[in-house]
Amino acid sequence: MLPSSAPPSPAGRWLVPALSLAYLLFSYWLIGFRPEQLVLVGLCNACYFLTDATRRLITGFSIFVVFWILYDYMRAFPNYAYRAVDVAQLYHTEKSLFGIASHGQLLTPNEFWLRHHQPWLDVLCGVFYLCWVPIPLAFAGYLFFKARRLFFAFALTFLLVNILGFIVYYLHPAAPPWYVQQYGLVFQPLTMGSTAGLARFDSFFGIELFKGIYAKNANVFAAMPSLHSAYPVVVLFYALKHRAGVFNLVFLLIMLGIWFAAVYTSHHYVLDVLAGITIASLGILLIRLLLAHSKLFNRLVESFWQATAPRP
Repeated sequence: MLPSSAPPSPAGRWLVPALSLAYLLFSYWLIGFRPEQLVLVGLCNACYFLTDATRRLITGFSIFVVFWILYDYMRAFPNYAYRAVDVAQLYHTEKSLFGIASHGQLLTPNEFWLRHHQPWLDVLCGVFYLCWVPIPLAFAGYLFFKARRLFFAFALTFLLVNILGFIVYYLHPAAPPWYVQQYGLVFQPLTMGSTAGLARFDSFFGIELFKGIYAKNANVFAAMPSLHSAYPVVVLFYALKHRAGVFNLVFLLIMLGIWFAAVYTSHHYVLDVLAGITIASLGILLIRLLLAHSKLFNRLVESFWQATAPRP
């Protein structure tokens, strides 16, 4: 057996399994059974009961677990059921602001790259797009062990940025560029997710990586803001704050690459990317203000820090 310097608290021994069971039952009722639910529950319980170190880790990363659950539950509440989906206006605004003249036609940047895509760009953009979740999680893991107080600021910013993005999804449902390319400017509910330009990455390597990812898309009409574009902004900000040295340049490159890939692959308009940058900046600012002026918020961060501190 792996050693554990401290056993779980008496409350934790029943609370974590109870919460896991409640999550599975509620999820089954709300959105139906999905294998990912068992993976999440299994991972959380294994980490909590395995060792003191893994218990502290999953306690800190519970913030990211909350994000995943909220995202998954959006399936039960499609945003197009509450507000009209912006299909045509967003397309025409994109073209008027960022249109590219090509052979006598005015094209959106997505349409331009659809006509001028290159295999090397397909591969490069696919690689960048694969970074959008692993990089924030890997950076969070690094901060957890190297700068745990900054980790909680980063994790809470990440969660807040997602919540702000989800709110905008419901206030302003928006179709992605690939939708217009496939279905035109008429709204069609129950549309399935599409790999769009990322299909060329799958085709290049003869795999179905992105096809598997986008078949599980929780909401097709959630193009604005682009959270793909927001996450690397948050990562870069906290990397700069941590003085991460050469990694600041790496994160900057990844951020620019994801922004370009979002447009190149027809998953987002330039306007979506700008909205993602705005949401990320707003989330960072709000957390900074709370840390600077809210004693209650600082006590929350301190409680997280204490819960994940190594026990003597």
